[in-house]
Amino acid sequence: MDLRDLENEVAACRACPRLVEWRERVGAEKRRAFRDEEYWARPVPAFGDPAARLMVLGLAPAAHGANRTGRMFTGDRSGDFLYAAMHRAGFASRPTSTHRADGLVLRDAWVTSAVKCAPPDNKPLPDERDACACFVRRELALLPGVRAIVCLGGFAYQAAVRLLRDAGCALPHPLPRFGHGVRVPVEDGPTLVLSYHPSQQNTFTGRLTPAMLDDVFAAARRVIDARE
Repeated sequence: MDLRDLENEVAACRACPRLVEWRERVGAEKRRAFRDEEYWARPVPAFGDPAARLMVLGLAPAAHGANRTGRMFTGDRSGDFLYAAMHRAGFASRPTSTHRADGLVLRDAWVTSAVKCAPPDNKPLPDERDACACFVRRELALLPGVRAIVCLGGFAYQAAVRLLRDAGCALPHPLPRFGHGVRVPVEDGPTLVLSYHPSQQNTFTGRLTPAMLDDVFAAARRVIDARE
């Protein structure tokens, strides 16, 4: 199986009834601002550079962002904030991500999510999280160049820890608590670089600023360059 096969498998998944019902209902009812658009309303595959040394791991698609556009962190303000930072760091060809055919190209980076469907209230249930874990696990196996994972939020950090433990990697003990800018070295796996999630709740309140996210991607760049 290659990344394209996995992308098709993700997009066809109907494993979690609650998520299927929610994503499709959102896609049918729509937000007024997007009433003339056809929503993706399916699981959202990862995307990026197959030779990536950096993985960016989020929580799940946003109901009217990636669930609408079909690409992670695309079509909403969280994505605007994230891709602007990735562009400044040299990982993205442009600072905005509006739709799947907008010309955005990622360089040395792969953007994915722990859960592939938009969840109600942006809160996946544990069994939904576990059902999706196989997809990111297989992505990582198909991306042998990954040297660092930027975890956007505590949920993504927990997902990355489970992912690496399942892969047989030895993580530090005790495990560092989640905190913005924390780095978690993994002797036989990718280093985890932790960041607050670029949600409006964090960016509008100043909890996460552009400079703070720039520092995270600069740290990730140092990690991947040092591990060559």
